[in-house]
Amino acid sequence: MKLVIDANIPAADACLGHLGEITCLPGREITPNDVKDADALIVRSITRVDAALLEGSALSFVGSCTIGVDHVDLDYLAARSIGFASAPGCNAEAVVDYVLASLLDASEREGGDALARTVGVVGVGSVGGRLVARLKALGLEVLACDSPRAAREGDDGFASLDEVIARCDVICLHTPLVRDGEHATRHLLDARRIEALKPGTLLISAGRGDCVDGGALYRRLKEKGDITAVLDVWENEPAIDAALRERAFLATPHIAGHSLDGKLRGTWMIQQALTKHLQAPCGPAFDAICPAPALASLHLQEALPVNDALRLCSTAVYDPRRDHDTLARETRRLGVAKGFDTCRANYPLRREFATLEVTLGPRAQALEGVLRGAGFKVECV
Repeated sequence: MKLVIDANIPAADACLGHLGEITCLPGREITPNDVKDADALIVRSITRVDAALLEGSALSFVGSCTIGVDHVDLDYLAARSIGFASAPGCNAEAVVDYVLASLLDASEREGGDALARTVGVVGVGSVGGRLVARLKALGLEVLACDSPRAAREGDDGFASLDEVIARCDVICLHTPLVRDGEHATRHLLDARRIEALKPGTLLISAGRGDCVDGGALYRRLKEKGDITAVLDVWENEPAIDAALRERAFLATPHIAGHSLDGKLRGTWMIQQALTKHLQAPCGPAFDAICPAPALASLHLQEALPVNDALRLCSTAVYDPRRDHDTLARETRRLGVAKGFDTCRANYPLRREFATLEVTLGPRAQALEGVLRGAGFKVECV
């Protein structure tokens, strides 16, 4: 069996090597000639999987180690009886970590209380649902906005997007990209809605870049400068808008979900799907491919102010400012598109909040609830 796999998918050999011959290639460079004799193709979101890539190939299975599937022509695969699996939820915890770290960073730099914000979460699926749960565990007021779910389940518990814009001072976007139809999300935040954002709003976009009208956001940031933008996803990746990047408070190269844990979880989920498709023996268990973290624990003996404690534990695991600075440096050095892709291809090791155990001494145990709510393991001693 021949498998063609994106070279940036971790643990491919460990998870899938028992199934046959593996060829690893850069995801943006996979060609029809590369897959014509392959039995399975395993990709990430940067590879467009459609007739142009697959026509005439012998593929029987395509796997995407990602949450989203808008880079895959599912109708084409179905029409040709090519099996497909993605990895929904594989990196959802990492994206929530990114959002919380960005919120804490922005609040600290603006001199505000991160836990005194009203947050609107737009798109309440694998990522958004987890984000809502963690924000509520931290005691924040949260408005959930998901128009497809509201249409199916009723409006109770859901706010409209315009209500979120009117009431919230933090807005987090986690919708899939839907280009057409009643619940289209392309330019969900269009010029009108961007203009309607309250002064002081923190916008965190870590879902799909095309859901925000980048030109309109740039104009708001340039002309008024009264909102704050954290942007991990962009229109026209990797050739992103350099001027918009310079105006963003945090600008990162589509890496919100790039924890080692999330990547390995995605590979492992595709291994499970492919072995089921082939009716073949499974490879190693997830715990066998996931290493111990370099920083396993912190010990707090005194009760710091809540925001300080959260920021300390958050930055011990992940600081998005590092990714912001790296993107700025690499785009200056290599140009926008190449610098963007270089950041992603050479992304450093990053773990999730849940890999850190925070040990609390008797005088620090008032922090237990908020640290546990943020996603850290907590032990009181």
